[in-house]
Formats: sequence, C-alpha cells, structure tokens
Amino acid sequence: MDDLTAWTLGNLTFVRAIDHPELVATPVFTALTRMDDAERVGVTAIDPAVADTAAFCGLYGVRADESANCVVVAGRREGATRVAACVVLATTRADVNGIVRRRLDVRKVSFAPMEDAVAETGMEYGGITPIGLPGGWRLFIDRAVALHPRVVVGSGLRRSKLLLPGSVLSGIPSAEVIEGLAR
Repeated sequence: MDDLTAWTLGNLTFVRAIDHPELVATPVFTALTRMDDAERVGVTAIDPAVADTAAFCGLYGVRADESANCVVVAGRREGATRVAACVVLATTRADVNGIVRRRLDVRKVSFAPMEDAVAETGMEYGGITPIGLPGGWRLFIDRAVALHPRVVVGSGLRRSKLLLPGSVLSGIPSAEVIEGLAR
C-alpha cells in the first residue's frame, strides 16, 4: 500500500487512520502517532453488529485470507501472568497449545478473560488489535500475516476496521514473527 488518501478492499473504502482518530480506540491512535509508517494504515467505518470476522467478510466482500484475527491469551508461571496477543489469518487458528504455550514458557495457556483483555487494552472486545497493546505484552504474528501485502484487522473498536501491510504489524517493536504460529 502506498501513501495514498484512500484504498479499497471488497466494497469498502479506507482512509488514513492517522487522520481519523474518531474511528480508532484511544490507545490505537496514540500508537499511530508514534509510528513512522502510520500513513500506511487505513481505517473504515463498519456496522458494529458485523464486526466478527465471518459476518464482516460476508457483508463487505473481504476474503477471509485478507482478514486477520488478534486473540489475547494468558498463562501463569511462578505466580506471574504472561500475556500475548496472537495475530493469524482468519483462514487459520493460532497454535495456542503448542507454539504459543512454549513461547510463553507456561504449562497451560488459555484465552484471556474478556473483561481483563478489554480493561488492560482500552479496546472493545471483538476489536482488539495489535497496534497500541499494553507495554509488556508479547505480540506473536504469524509469518503469513507479516508477508501479506494488505490485511484487515480490528481498530480497537467494533465499529471500524484497519487495513495495512503485514510489514507494518511486523515492524511493531514488540512483534515476534513466527513461522507456523497458525494452523
């Protein structure tokens, strides 16, 4: 994606997210203001009732392999909770019980409770995105997402989506690109 004023995908038009703080969660906008390549991140408004991937793709004509999901997982070790956000294409699932568990170095990992994920991120459930995650969280990105020319992810709000090259996600300082994170 070049530095343009608008991009299209499916039947959606995306504009530069940095120019539209009202369409992203506050932590996402704060992170965008600190990113060198924020002009490569687009945003579009959607119906929040169809924010979940399958409904979103069906209504807006976006293929599942152009959409990525960000899931928050947690595990405990030595009394401390270890948290990670995992980003995989919507056609796959994160290998939570294998790769993610080993990377977090915990015996058991599970999806983080909704209330905790929302409270800690300052984002809406179903809209949590890798941009603007809390400091100290690990960010695991499947290699297929990192190599994707343009992928849709949440915006921190259920009423909008981001469009960006996977390289923008892999450029986040806390990002760890993992081959085989997705299955």
